[in-house]
Amino acid sequence: MRVSSRALGDEMGITASQIRQDFSCFGEFGQQGYGYHVKELLTEIGRILGVDQNHRIIIIGAGHLGHALLQNFPFSQTGFAVDAAFDISPDIIGSYINGKPVYAMSEIENYLKENIVDVVALTIPQSVAQETANQLISLGVRGFWNFTNLELTSANPDVIFENIHFADSLLTLSYRIAHKSARD
Repeated sequence: MRVSSRALGDEMGITASQIRQDFSCFGEFGQQGYGYHVKELLTEIGRILGVDQNHRIIIIGAGHLGHALLQNFPFSQTGFAVDAAFDISPDIIGSYINGKPVYAMSEIENYLKENIVDVVALTIPQSVAQETANQLISLGVRGFWNFTNLELTSANPDVIFENIHFADSLLTLSYRIAHKSARD
């Protein structure tokens, strides 16, 4: 099955030319006049995004948000494998969420010595977020998916933060709703 740059552009609300220019940054994917072979395009985009890497991730904070991520987010479809969660609550330590064990936060140092972890998802209170990130960085963690709604930082240039701000998404939605009638 093939798809044209025009069809992709129409679906995304951009021009066919922009699709071709963007893809050309990563190599040649299609044939002029024939479009893109869908399966090959998906494989190549997956390679570019790193979804074929099987990154290892753990969740710090298995409360409501951490639990929801473990229960509902399709990690494997995005190139990640969840191995465990950590928390401080005796009520959930020792339990399993969607087949993943929840350990005591006091066990994190030993866990990181014995297991490869590429990314830590932080779903903890803001008041302990930077301190927890600093501890994890000192233990070798270099990637953070940060849901604390606090901009985390590190002086270490090898550490990468993806700071998720729910308010930004909500404000974007508000803007789009407010301006939808103007576009229609």
